[in-house]
Amino acid sequence: MEKAVNEGEHREVRDDADGVWSGSWVAERLGVELAGDDRLTGLLGLALRRNPKRAHLLVSNVLGKHVPQSPSVVYGYGVELGRRVRDLLGDDEARRAVVLGYAETATGLGHSVADGLGLAPYLHSTRRPVAGVAPAGGFEESHSHATSHLLLPEDPALLTGDGPLVLVDDEFSTGNTVLNTVRDLHGRYPRRRYVVVALVDMRSPADAGRLADFAGEIGARVDLVTAASGTVRLPEGVLEKGQELVARYESETAGEGSSAGAAPSWPVAQFTAPPNSGVAIAADQEADPLGARGTARTAPTGPHPDDNDTAPHTTRIDLHWPANLPDGARHGFTPAHRARLEAALPAMAARIAEALPHNARRVHILGFEELMYAPLRLARELERATDVEVRYSTTTRSPVLAVDDPGYAIRTRLAFPAHDDPADGPGERYAYNVAGAGFDAVVAVVDSAGDTPALHAPDGLLARLAAHTPRVLLAVIPSYAPERPSMLPEPLRGPAFSSYAPEEVGWLLQDLSDVTLEAPTEEREEAIQSGGAHYAESLPVEYQPSEQYQELFHAALEESAARIAQAVGVVTETVLAERSPRPVLVSLARAGTPVGILMRRWARHRHGLDLPHYAVSIVRGRGIDANALRWLARHHDPRDVVFVDGWTGKGAITRELAQALEEFEKSDGITGFSPEIAVLADPGSCVRTYGTREDFLIPSACLNSTVSGLISRTVLRADLVGPHDFHGAKFYRELAATDVSVAFLDAVSARFPEVTDAACDQAKELLAADRSPTWEGWAAVERICEEYGIHDVNLVKPGVGEATRVMLRRVPWKVLARAGAGSDLDHVRLLAEQRGVPVEEVDGLPYTCVGLIHPKYTRGATGADGKAVTL
Repeated sequence: MEKAVNEGEHREVRDDADGVWSGSWVAERLGVELAGDDRLTGLLGLALRRNPKRAHLLVSNVLGKHVPQSPSVVYGYGVELGRRVRDLLGDDEARRAVVLGYAETATGLGHSVADGLGLAPYLHSTRRPVAGVAPAGGFEESHSHATSHLLLPEDPALLTGDGPLVLVDDEFSTGNTVLNTVRDLHGRYPRRRYVVVALVDMRSPADAGRLADFAGEIGARVDLVTAASGTVRLPEGVLEKGQELVARYESETAGEGSSAGAAPSWPVAQFTAPPNSGVAIAADQEADPLGARGTARTAPTGPHPDDNDTAPHTTRIDLHWPANLPDGARHGFTPAHRARLEAALPAMAARIAEALPHNARRVHILGFEELMYAPLRLARELERATDVEVRYSTTTRSPVLAVDDPGYAIRTRLAFPAHDDPADGPGERYAYNVAGAGFDAVVAVVDSAGDTPALHAPDGLLARLAAHTPRVLLAVIPSYAPERPSMLPEPLRGPAFSSYAPEEVGWLLQDLSDVTLEAPTEEREEAIQSGGAHYAESLPVEYQPSEQYQELFHAALEESAARIAQAVGVVTETVLAERSPRPVLVSLARAGTPVGILMRRWARHRHGLDLPHYAVSIVRGRGIDANALRWLARHHDPRDVVFVDGWTGKGAITRELAQALEEFEKSDGITGFSPEIAVLADPGSCVRTYGTREDFLIPSACLNSTVSGLISRTVLRADLVGPHDFHGAKFYRELAATDVSVAFLDAVSARFPEVTDAACDQAKELLAADRSPTWEGWAAVERICEEYGIHDVNLVKPGVGEATRVMLRRVPWKVLARAGAGSDLDHVRLLAEQRGVPVEEVDGLPYTCVGLIHPKYTRGATGADGKAVTL
């Protein structure tokens, strides 16, 4: 249910000095009305903006965003709302609560509400992704000019509790933003109670009903705490009328020139200064062509440099911000953080006071977009500790029309380039009602991410401010980032890790050789199929081939080496021609590693290239190793990275990689990695870059570590692999006597000269052909599942390589062989005979063979006859 709570004491907010409501200009021209509490016109003014969804803008007089205001008033409103939330919840529930504010406008308000609540941590959404911090949620703000919000808590547990979630926004207009937030978070972290806090509730009755209905749907209680409530009455066609009015106003004022950052299409208006501000007002104001009381002129330039002892300049202030204290709540801000800030505020405010001009009487503290709270607290402390008149507001992304009229909320506008390298690209930013307001000094407070050359450029924020005040000061707060390891370890290399030469491959893995990870095949299968364990949490016991099986391997290698060499040449030539002239080969360990080495050898043989080559872990259902991607991005251009695997089966890893890279891009903001895999063989028709689409025996699939550099398959287990570790693997040094890893590579690369021409010709043909994946293999797997009553596609392993893995590592049920398959299946038939597994010949199979894992495995149903067979 929804409960409205509007009672409580409020500070009086004075209208404009001449008694004119700062929304009257818009109201008269568009017919917009504010209906509700008497205090609404004191809290809100109106302005116009270019927005296809909403032409009018409710401008808060107490938020500290667009309108400079006493910091005590701004902070007081938030704290009072927080105290009312605490009274509503009671201390026990308040201790279990989490406060969530909205970027960018309500970050400071939410922080202040959390201060009033006193017992709860605070987090605000952000539009600034941070490398290495995975989002714990996200949502859209439908009416905003910049909609996507990220939730990036340093401690994800901040959102996982079941205590009340207090959502804080500056205005509650339609309820869409809150609905989107609750819908996203409730699906991830359901809870019984939500409290929505806003300065003003301006919903229509229909919008109010939607929130109440939604609360009933999810079975949660939703309370509402506001300073005032009412509705905005919009006449029919107001959006079109507003857009027309903006366009006409721009047209009339175009050509008057622009200065101090005014864009020609958004003129900066002259500001009518408050009484006794010391700023002269021009007596010859021209008539507004649309009937306004003022004109759209460029902002006054402020006191001329010749009138001052020193020319306007920027003075940097060292605040001595406490080490490791967050600059805000982008990643969370706890009561303990608040206590540290309270203790440090007096000394920091004193440093600002010392840097002010000796005769300063009117000072503005200007925050920076989402960085609202720290500048607000500094401003309030300065106001308390000195007799200076202090005002506070922040810069913003929101483009709003400025009109020099006491009945309009946005009187002047400074425009300047973004200076924090925003993720969504460069663009204009704005400071409203600062120019011409008679400030003796402006203190710009930014975080270190915003202290860039663009801030100090001739057209940057500091230069714009310097044109309107005798003194500009700059205070930089260190941008807080969650602790991450300063440097990931360098790749492991042979002979210390693997039997490959050190230049052949670098393993982006951690060495778990000293950890016992092996489990009997039957125990692993039972645990995996019952859901008790993931396959990557343990290792199968390494299969030791019999003498007969080793003879089969060497015979297969001799027979297929040239065929493999040609496929290596085709896929490498395709990569060099289409993907990157100097690719960084990144094999998916471990089946991809021998192929990556062979591709590297081909590039050297055919083109004299010495390509970097690494091996990384990817785990079905868990994704690719994100730390390995971070290492690669730090050392190479992600656009040059080409992921390599041995073969495709049904395409599960292809899909896994694409999904994992999409999630990585969202979490880390690192772009450029292509999800397209290059493989030696693509019998499943799952990729565009391949050496062949035939399903034939690749001898490296016949064995485990002894053909893969003596490296195990990769391991991902929470007690062994931390959030800042590479995935793990073992180096089986004790199997060196039976290792054929290098012999396999040498046998294939020895055939390069004889297949070079054929491989290059075939690559040219493929580059000119349609290689779009058909996913034929996936369709075949689905048919097999239906025919054989298998409930899980992961139990069907198509292709010679995957079927061999079933025989070596899992509990096999059956092998389906294409009718007429020849020597490519000799080793599979031998393994099937050893394990008591039937081989069925099937017509029309797109693969040479398919291995089926026992679909209803218990340790009493190991083989086809129900008897355990050990090798």
